[in-house]
Amino acid sequence: MQVAFLAIFALMTIQFGYDKKQVLDGLRGHFFGRPEIRIMAIIINVFAILSAVLFYLKRIQPLPFLVFALLWIVLWISIRRILPLSIYRRSATFQDTFTLTLEDKGILLQTKKGSQLWSWGDFSGFKETAYFFHVYFNARSFFLIPKDSFKDITEIQDARKLLKERIKG
Repeated sequence: MQVAFLAIFALMTIQFGYDKKQVLDGLRGHFFGRPEIRIMAIIINVFAILSAVLFYLKRIQPLPFLVFALLWIVLWISIRRILPLSIYRRSATFQDTFTLTLEDKGILLQTKKGSQLWSWGDFSGFKETAYFFHVYFNARSFFLIPKDSFKDITEIQDARKLLKERIKG
């Protein structure tokens, strides 16, 4: 049964480009998945809530409350808007079109400029969000495979299964 499954995927090929709205959402998912950002957001939220409670109870002056509220707003805007937009604008990758082939040997990515084959061992992990499979080389280096580039839900499920089997991490 396993051999037949692998044979199906030897030539699973998809073609895609990136949708800006989906990419920004995917990048937000990546950033909020980072442990350091989650920890920072939790700490700032706790201090903002604590300062609001203390301000309401008249234990602190308005300035600490305003500082933590401002920190919370700046953090939220940075992660939700500024950071994803800056990466999207700087990267020519999101303007290109791709052909991606999931093979027994690995993942082959082709553009008009050339191609690159990565073996399955080159990947450290993957995660799935609403619009993408995030395939990671390391904690900060990854590429996005749009789920809407697959023909149907069956192909998405097959790709998910293959990624889970081949990428250990």
